[in-house]
Amino acid sequence: MLDNLPRGTICIEDIEMGMSRHLRKQVTDRDIALFAEVSTDHNPVHLDDAYAQDTIFEGRIAHGMLTAGLISAVIGEQLPGHGTVYLGQTLKFIGPVRPGDTVLAEVTVTDIDFSKRRVMLDCKCSVDGKPVLVGEAKVLAPSRKFD
Repeated sequence: MLDNLPRGTICIEDIEMGMSRHLRKQVTDRDIALFAEVSTDHNPVHLDDAYAQDTIFEGRIAHGMLTAGLISAVIGEQLPGHGTVYLGQTLKFIGPVRPGDTVLAEVTVTDIDFSKRRVMLDCKCSVDGKPVLVGEAKVLAPSRKFD
Protein backbone atom coordinates (compact mmCIF):
# COMPACT_ATOMS: atom_id res chain seq x y z
CA MET A 1 0.00 0.00 0.00
CA LEU A 2 1.22 3.47 -0.82
CA ASP A 3 -0.22 6.11 1.51
CA ASN A 4 0.31 9.81 0.94
CA LEU A 5 0.79 10.55 4.66
CA PRO A 6 1.59 8.60 7.81
CA ARG A 7 -1.13 6.68 9.60
CA GLY A 8 -2.43 7.90 12.93
CA THR A 9 -5.02 10.40 14.09
CA ILE A 10 -6.13 13.86 13.03
CA CYS A 11 -8.35 15.19 15.80
CA ILE A 12 -11.49 17.17 15.03
CA GLU A 13 -9.76 20.30 16.31
CA ASP A 14 -7.20 20.01 13.47
CA ILE A 15 -9.44 18.96 10.57
CA GLU A 16 -9.90 21.54 7.81
CA MET A 17 -12.23 21.85 4.84
CA GLY A 18 -10.70 20.37 1.71
CA MET A 19 -8.22 18.22 3.65
CA SER A 20 -7.58 15.03 1.68
CA ARG A 21 -5.83 11.68 2.07
CA HIS A 22 -5.42 8.65 -0.17
CA LEU A 23 -3.89 5.24 -0.57
CA ARG A 24 -3.05 3.00 -3.50
CA LYS A 25 -3.38 -0.76 -3.41
CA GLN A 26 -3.01 -3.44 -6.02
CA VAL A 27 -5.90 -5.90 -5.69
CA THR A 28 -4.57 -9.45 -5.90
CA ASP A 29 -6.13 -12.86 -6.38
CA ARG A 30 -5.23 -13.52 -2.74
CA ASP A 31 -7.12 -10.38 -1.62
CA ILE A 32 -10.22 -11.56 -3.48
CA ALA A 33 -9.97 -15.09 -2.06
CA LEU A 34 -9.48 -13.76 1.49
CA PHE A 35 -12.41 -11.36 1.13
CA ALA A 36 -14.60 -14.22 -0.11
CA GLU A 37 -13.58 -16.28 2.91
CA VAL A 38 -14.18 -13.51 5.47
CA SER A 39 -17.42 -12.23 3.92
CA THR A 40 -18.70 -15.70 2.90
CA ASP A 41 -19.48 -14.19 -0.54
CA HIS A 42 -18.30 -16.89 -2.94
CA ASN A 43 -20.07 -15.53 -6.02
CA PRO A 44 -18.28 -17.17 -8.97
CA VAL A 45 -17.96 -13.82 -10.79
CA HIS A 46 -15.18 -13.17 -8.27
CA LEU A 47 -13.60 -16.61 -8.08
CA ASP A 48 -14.23 -18.69 -11.23
CA ASP A 49 -12.52 -17.62 -14.47
CA ALA A 50 -14.70 -19.79 -16.74
CA TYR A 51 -17.92 -18.58 -15.14
CA ALA A 52 -16.85 -14.93 -15.15
CA GLN A 53 -15.95 -15.02 -18.86
CA ASP A 54 -19.65 -15.47 -19.65
CA THR A 55 -20.79 -12.41 -17.66
CA ILE A 56 -21.11 -8.78 -18.72
CA PHE A 57 -17.64 -8.24 -17.20
CA GLU A 58 -16.00 -10.87 -19.45
CA GLY A 59 -13.69 -11.87 -16.62
CA ARG A 60 -13.33 -12.00 -12.87
CA ILE A 61 -13.87 -8.88 -10.78
CA ALA A 62 -13.16 -8.00 -7.17
CA HIS A 63 -16.02 -7.72 -4.70
CA GLY A 64 -17.38 -4.17 -4.66
CA MET A 65 -17.16 -4.10 -0.89
CA LEU A 66 -13.48 -5.02 -1.06
CA THR A 67 -12.98 -1.81 -3.03
CA ALA A 68 -15.17 0.10 -0.56
CA GLY A 69 -13.00 -1.30 2.23
CA LEU A 70 -10.12 0.76 0.88
CA ILE A 71 -12.15 3.90 1.62
CA SER A 72 -12.63 2.58 5.15
CA ALA A 73 -8.86 2.09 5.40
CA VAL A 74 -8.17 5.73 4.49
CA ILE A 75 -10.79 6.95 6.98
CA GLY A 76 -9.70 4.64 9.79
CA GLU A 77 -5.96 5.04 9.32
CA GLN A 78 -5.42 8.56 7.94
CA LEU A 79 -8.38 10.97 7.89
CA PRO A 80 -9.54 11.35 10.57
CA GLY A 81 -7.68 8.15 11.46
CA HIS A 82 -7.44 6.06 14.60
CA GLY A 83 -10.47 6.43 16.86
CA THR A 84 -12.84 7.44 14.04
CA VAL A 85 -16.34 5.94 14.15
CA TYR A 86 -18.38 5.45 10.97
CA LEU A 87 -21.88 6.96 11.14
CA GLY A 88 -22.88 6.35 7.53
CA GLN A 89 -21.65 5.69 4.00
CA THR A 90 -23.18 5.96 0.55
CA LEU A 91 -21.64 4.08 -2.36
CA LYS A 92 -22.17 3.99 -6.09
CA PHE A 93 -20.24 1.37 -8.04
CA ILE A 94 -19.32 2.76 -11.45
CA GLY A 95 -16.91 0.21 -12.87
CA PRO A 96 -15.27 -3.11 -12.12
CA VAL A 97 -11.99 -3.69 -10.32
CA ARG A 98 -10.11 -6.68 -11.72
CA PRO A 99 -7.37 -8.81 -10.21
CA GLY A 100 -4.10 -6.94 -10.72
CA ASP A 101 -5.70 -3.48 -10.84
CA THR A 102 -4.21 -0.77 -8.65
CA VAL A 103 -6.97 1.17 -6.90
CA LEU A 104 -6.50 4.77 -5.78
CA ALA A 105 -8.84 5.38 -2.81
CA GLU A 106 -9.32 9.05 -1.84
CA VAL A 107 -11.30 10.94 0.79
CA THR A 108 -11.77 14.72 1.03
CA VAL A 109 -13.40 16.73 3.82
CA THR A 110 -16.54 18.48 2.54
CA ASP A 111 -18.23 19.55 5.79
CA ILE A 112 -17.34 19.80 9.48
CA ASP A 113 -19.59 20.16 12.52
CA PHE A 114 -17.07 20.87 15.27
CA SER A 115 -19.67 20.93 18.07
CA LYS A 116 -20.85 17.39 17.25
CA ARG A 117 -17.46 16.13 15.99
CA ARG A 118 -19.11 15.14 12.68
CA VAL A 119 -17.15 15.16 9.44
CA MET A 120 -18.51 14.59 5.93
CA LEU A 121 -16.10 13.11 3.42
CA ASP A 122 -16.31 12.82 -0.35
CA CYS A 123 -15.09 9.32 -1.22
CA LYS A 124 -13.86 7.96 -4.52
CA CYS A 125 -11.88 5.09 -5.94
CA SER A 126 -10.31 4.97 -9.38
CA VAL A 127 -8.27 2.63 -11.55
CA ASP A 128 -5.96 4.18 -14.12
CA GLY A 129 -7.70 7.52 -13.62
CA LYS A 130 -11.18 6.08 -14.29
CA PRO A 131 -13.71 6.18 -11.45
CA VAL A 132 -14.90 2.80 -10.16
CA LEU A 133 -16.65 3.94 -6.95
CA VAL A 134 -18.01 7.22 -5.57
CA GLY A 135 -19.79 8.05 -2.35
CA GLU A 136 -19.93 10.04 0.82
CA ALA A 137 -19.08 9.14 4.41
CA LYS A 138 -20.25 10.66 7.67
CA VAL A 139 -17.94 9.99 10.60
CA LEU A 140 -17.46 10.88 14.24
CA ALA A 141 -13.92 12.22 14.54
CA PRO A 142 -11.71 11.74 17.59
CA SER A 143 -11.06 14.73 19.84
CA ARG A 144 -8.15 15.70 22.07
CA LYS A 145 -10.74 16.40 24.79
CA PHE A 146 -11.31 12.65 25.18
CA ASP A 147 -7.69 11.46 25.03
